[in-house]
Amino acid sequence: MTKKNILITGGTGIIGNILKQELNKDYNISILDKIDSSDPNSFVGDISDFNSIQESFKNQDVVIHLAADRRSHGEWGSVMKNNIEGTYNVFEAAKKNGIKRIIFASSNHATGGFYLVPPWSDVFNGNFDKVPPNYKLINEKDRIKPDGYYGVSKAFGEALGSYYSDFHNISSIHLRIGWVISDDEPTFSSESLSLWLSHKDLAQITRKSVEAPESLKYGVFYATSDNYWKIFSIKKAKKILGYKPSDNSGKVITYNKEKFDKEGSSELDN
Repeated sequence: MTKKNILITGGTGIIGNILKQELNKDYNISILDKIDSSDPNSFVGDISDFNSIQESFKNQDVVIHLAADRRSHGEWGSVMKNNIEGTYNVFEAAKKNGIKRIIFASSNHATGGFYLVPPWSDVFNGNFDKVPPNYKLINEKDRIKPDGYYGVSKAFGEALGSYYSDFHNISSIHLRIGWVISDDEPTFSSESLSLWLSHKDLAQITRKSVEAPESLKYGVFYATSDNYWKIFSIKKAKKILGYKPSDNSGKVITYNKEKFDKEGSSELDN
């Protein structure tokens, strides 16, 4: 069987590097990034500059779109340039080159406003004694509730994907990714405990998205590991994508402010 050609935008970031390592055996992986990489299958380009990315989209079957200003509270100018105009350019380049599937790295921040509301605020802040039994999890039917311009840009990407699916026949799968941690150890804060997506589960749900049937033209899915303390439901991903998470962050927080500051620091992944 011929391997699919996959382009990963923002391929030198944390998630891009994980996916490149995990998927490289089964797919022909190329990366697009502002940063010049030693990888022979890499392209240098800025997603906010349409002409600079054209070459990288040729002969690709799937695009995994990660490139973004991923600061949860990034300023509007940067979010507009990198996350909104950049995402538009990615979809346009895919359309121009006949690519039929885009996997968009959306985010829990598209609905991060729920972190302010009990009982999810109590889970998020580690007040577990206040969390009622059998509390409702946020699912994909709940309203968009961004907690910053970054979250707004991810909601925009989901809407843009719906348009390109309906009018340009591009299957778009949107993964509302939780927290992918560089050393894959999530117990340093209550936030990471509830939002963790392990490296293994990240690779699995991405692979499931790549291999989803052509009949899946559009979908939005929460993507976390099967953590004990949850805010978001992953039932839809399990049912439609066949996602079977293997990891669980557990119940115990060790607290590590230095690591929290490092993992949550500002970073531009493109």
